[in-house]
Amino acid sequence: MIKKVSLSLLSVAALTLPFLFAIRGGSIAKGQQFFSKTDDVVSTTRGSGQPAGFDRAITANNTKMINDGRQIFRYDTFGDEAFWGDTIHLHQAIAGSANGGVGGGVSPKTALAVGLKVDADALPAGVVQGVQNGTISLDDPKTTLALLQLNAVVGLTGHFSSDGKITSLGIQCALCHSTVDDSFAPGIGHRLDGWPNRDLNVGAIVGLAPDLSAVDSLLGVSDATTRQVLASWGPGRFDAELFLDGKAFRPDGKTAAVLIPPAFGLAGVNLHTYTGWGSITYWNAFVAVLEMHGKGNFFDPRLDDPAQFPVAARNHTGHTTLPEDQDQVTPKLAALHDYQLSIPAPTPPAASFDAAAAARGDALFAGKGKCTSCHVEPLLTEPGWNMHTPTEVGIDSFQSDRAPDKRYRTTPLHGLFAHSKGGFYHDGRFPTLLDVVNHYDSFMTLGLSAGEKSDIVEYLKSL
Repeated sequence: MIKKVSLSLLSVAALTLPFLFAIRGGSIAKGQQFFSKTDDVVSTTRGSGQPAGFDRAITANNTKMINDGRQIFRYDTFGDEAFWGDTIHLHQAIAGSANGGVGGGVSPKTALAVGLKVDADALPAGVVQGVQNGTISLDDPKTTLALLQLNAVVGLTGHFSSDGKITSLGIQCALCHSTVDDSFAPGIGHRLDGWPNRDLNVGAIVGLAPDLSAVDSLLGVSDATTRQVLASWGPGRFDAELFLDGKAFRPDGKTAAVLIPPAFGLAGVNLHTYTGWGSITYWNAFVAVLEMHGKGNFFDPRLDDPAQFPVAARNHTGHTTLPEDQDQVTPKLAALHDYQLSIPAPTPPAASFDAAAAARGDALFAGKGKCTSCHVEPLLTEPGWNMHTPTEVGIDSFQSDRAPDKRYRTTPLHGLFAHSKGGFYHDGRFPTLLDVVNHYDSFMTLGLSAGEKSDIVEYLKSL
């Protein structure tokens, strides 16, 4: 009998600063003189359409934060190579014995098959030509190492010695929360940050590591159990709570891992994961430290509850502290958050839905379908507390019971087409949007006709 276990992948706010001037006493003339002297500070455009004074500082700060955040999101490992490389030696499995590692190694074809993506913009012209004419082999792990040296594998950073031997490996936010547009070939193209990689088989990749003893020890299970749990996840799924509650499987025997969520369209949304937990910043710190195993600080005394979070409580997970000069996470949370808030939800292709039906569905969405009772337009989630009990949603409580609030978040619906692979809801229990509509039609006794359901589906596809 497999013991119940689990394993675990992403943001600090765009600043909104009220600027208040108070003039205490003095004449109107003195007040006018004051504003004249501080005109560069309080003036916004000076009639030119260009920001002036402190507005320039805000604009410059926003630009810097987004640029820094993009770099962090795409390339920063937070020092987690100490775990992925130095501890579990994942880089050795990728290299293979022929390149100083272990086993057969991971060729580009194998890497693409388990959902890893390649950034075409990082490929020199010679490499592009070599792949196209077949002079560069996609069956050789040495080619994978070359792609890592080019920083072309989305979400992975290889560390190499001066003689070109891979010595360690780190992961980034982009591993799970970016994909590519397949413009060069399937799995190779321009980056799409914020899109969930529903092709990525995290469990299969981690399961390649030759030494998972650190994971076994943390969970208190055998190595065979850990590897069997990882193998159960499948593409596009990850279990962030495994290191907290040790529940690897649902009561029905299915994996407890949930679908990787999108990290786009989050501006204005209160909570950002399927079951709440906290803001983007909270979840970024949580993932960077507890899931990616980066070097940083994380505090959450809720994880001290031995009944709900036995693994976390036993390992004091909610009290992870490092000296300031060793913290590679906290200083980066602000810029990372700003960048993530700037990622818009993608617009579906016009040909992907029936526009006339979508227009009818829009009216039904706000009317007979009662969808806007939770999916308040235009955010398509509640402004404020966007959490509901399992009873209110009409589903079981297994996943919500794994979170502190024991509730499910109202998912914002923009860009649904970009994360339809694997199904809908946290666990993909509804394979299609029509299945979702049918669920609420039955649960809320809406009395929707087949045509009305179809129109609502077309509207959802248009978002």
